Amino acid sequence: MTAFILAIAMAFAFALTNGFHDAANAIATLVATRAARPLPAVTLAAVCNLLGPLLLGAAVANTIEKIVQVPPDQTIAVIGAGLTGAVAWNLFTWIKGLPSSSSHALVGGLVGAALLDAGASAVYWGGIEDGRPVGVLGTLIALAVSPILGLLGAVLLTLLVRRLLRRASVRIEGTVRSSQWFTSGWLAFSHGANDAQKAVGIVVALLLAHGTISTLASPVWVELACATAVTVGTVMGGWTIVKTIGRRIVKLRALDGLVSQTSSAAVILASSVIGAPVSTSQIVSSSVVGTGVGRGRAKRVRWHVVGKILLAWVTTLPAAALIAAAVLPFWRWLA
Repeated sequence: MTAFILAIAMAFAFALTNGFHDAANAIATLVATRAARPLPAVTLAAVCNLLGPLLLGAAVANTIEKIVQVPPDQTIAVIGAGLTGAVAWNLFTWIKGLPSSSSHALVGGLVGAALLDAGASAVYWGGIEDGRPVGVLGTLIALAVSPILGLLGAVLLTLLVRRLLRRASVRIEGTVRSSQWFTSGWLAFSHGANDAQKAVGIVVALLLAHGTISTLASPVWVELACATAVTVGTVMGGWTIVKTIGRRIVKLRALDGLVSQTSSAAVILASSVIGAPVSTSQIVSSSVVGTGVGRGRAKRVRWHVVGKILLAWVTTLPAAALIAAAVLPFWRWLA
């Protein structure tokens, strides 16, 4: 019982640290371009993060909750260890101000613990089935492709907007800033539908292993609790990531923020519908770079900051896996 309670707590801790990282990205450009002050921006993110998982279904949760395939008496220890690896890495990268992928950390932690526990057969590797990503490989494909789509979308949208508005006066600036409220809310809604559902999937898997529920259908209280934890994480610690995304990669104008939010939200929302767990951090970071490239100012992009972000992305999965494997004996003992 102790292991079960601690594992549930770790799932909510993961949602909280996810808020440190990914939820903050929904308001990064909104705040950086001075379209909104921090408190109203956080309020917007909070409301939309809560609505996302409630209104858009549980496709992402269904993908996550099937990654680990071990007997019920081992599930709690394996998931607990996987969550420990993910949370530890999320905290480390947050302290460093690096927008790393919580999705990579979660998948890495779960796979590392499951492999050590029972070998390759304990992991559902999956791939692409009926156009939808399933299992570890499907998730990794989605995580690899989505930032590219975010970057390309931002480049193309920047070129299109620059062409359409080439004769516009400075008076359009107010309209652009107002529009950012909508796109930022859209981005937060998409994030809630994708990232909060990852924690939902983990909690449901734990409840099922414990015998608290008998099906993989997620209770409403779980969705609300996970979405709330993500939102609280944004309020508590998201600002270091906001500064990295909104100010350190490239100098953003209001129009750049609008383009970045639009391309990011579109990719994340589409991913949520098909059940693809993606990284808001990766997609938003890539779209911010895309706005700089689309404006013909690739030289103005601070590539050394981008390099640090890329390094965090590459090391996240193996680092979380190693941490999870290291703490698995403790979770076995606890269980």
